[in-house]
Amino acid sequence: MYRPPEFLKAVQKELADWRMWSDRLVVLLFAGLAGLTVVVFTWLSEHALATFFVAYQKWFWWPLLWTPLLTMAIVFVTRRFAAGTAGSGIPQVMAALSVETPPLCRSLYVSLKLSLMKVALTASGLLAGLSLGREGPSVQIAAGVMHSARRWLSPNSPIKDSGLILAGGAAGIAAAFNTPLGGVMFAIEELSRRPEDRRSGLLMAAIILAGLMAVSAYGNKSHFGEIRVDQISFALLLPGMVVAVLSGIFGGMFARLLIYSLHNTSSHWVHAFRRSSPIWFAGGCGLLIAIIGLSTQGATFGSGYAHTRAMLENTDDVSSLYVLLKLVVTWLTTWAGVPAGIFAPALAIGAALGNDLAMLMQYPNAPTLIALGMAGFLAAVTQAPLTAFIIVMEMVTGHELVLSLMASALIASGISRLISQPLYAALTHSQLGRLPGKAPGQV
Repeated sequence: MYRPPEFLKAVQKELADWRMWSDRLVVLLFAGLAGLTVVVFTWLSEHALATFFVAYQKWFWWPLLWTPLLTMAIVFVTRRFAAGTAGSGIPQVMAALSVETPPLCRSLYVSLKLSLMKVALTASGLLAGLSLGREGPSVQIAAGVMHSARRWLSPNSPIKDSGLILAGGAAGIAAAFNTPLGGVMFAIEELSRRPEDRRSGLLMAAIILAGLMAVSAYGNKSHFGEIRVDQISFALLLPGMVVAVLSGIFGGMFARLLIYSLHNTSSHWVHAFRRSSPIWFAGGCGLLIAIIGLSTQGATFGSGYAHTRAMLENTDDVSSLYVLLKLVVTWLTTWAGVPAGIFAPALAIGAALGNDLAMLMQYPNAPTLIALGMAGFLAAVTQAPLTAFIIVMEMVTGHELVLSLMASALIASGISRLISQPLYAALTHSQLGRLPGKAPGQV
């Protein structure tokens, strides 16, 4: 006959092991520290980009010198002192969680040193005006902070390195977007391959705590402001479907272009030049980014937050070529080899795509198609539709658009899978090539 446990005995048993409680406290303290680190990183990145625009407004020609020179310096420091920081940061975290990576080699991908270098180098990229986001780097930064908690746990702690890295990576997304729910979904959909990690209440609490650090610092607000939509009707069906399909096509092509560029080992002179002279190649990419930025009156510089917000407020007058040009400068930024994320630029490209289609199809409520474009394009590039849907969903006031956002993300991601292999899985394979005894991959 079943007997429920007595309350006092259950409490006594739970409190008996002080080491377990000290381990829990360590994990939660480092989760708060990870969230705080991302908050500081956010502040530093925003001020770096603002400083770039102050100089650009004073001397319009300044980016032609500053952007390529600083890009070269960033790539030099990255390759010389912190090779593990190159690129987004998400493939590094996925490589650290891979079963192919021995525990002693995880520091190749996540560590406190790499986190600090990632903060400085990514902020420097925004200081150069490069088209990059800080959300992917936030994943690696927070994972490195959380991974360093391992040395403070008890020797026989049941909390594993993989669990700490998983919680840190997801906490980075939660803190970067002010979306704890998005961080949890990112952990489940993109990072975790171990069911026991997905079910860990302690690690979920750590993710949420890190996200709350960002909410406490910046308030419960989206970087793009709130997206207000009108009542949904059947009039949205055709425009919404067009946005989802085009987002999937362009997003899949963009992901395939990134994989091709970063993995290519052909003897073509461009790829050969990138391998033999990576610093000068980065300078050339920086110069092209500066030229495109000047041709758009600065619209393509930086992450794209400001122009996305302006589109939502109907105060943006960027050319219809913005989608193509922003895609090109984001590709060049990534190809240059600097530490750089693509989440924010992908959201900006998707928003511009939705805005262009709203004008072309004369749809009266442009913010609705902008939101669908953001969810669709991000889902197509990352092939993580649930994460993309939740991140954009938390920017929308009201629940009218929830199902439409989910449909846009799923359709775009499905189309993208027909065009390109998963972006982060391919880049993770390159990162695993950095393990001792393996052939290095192109990154």
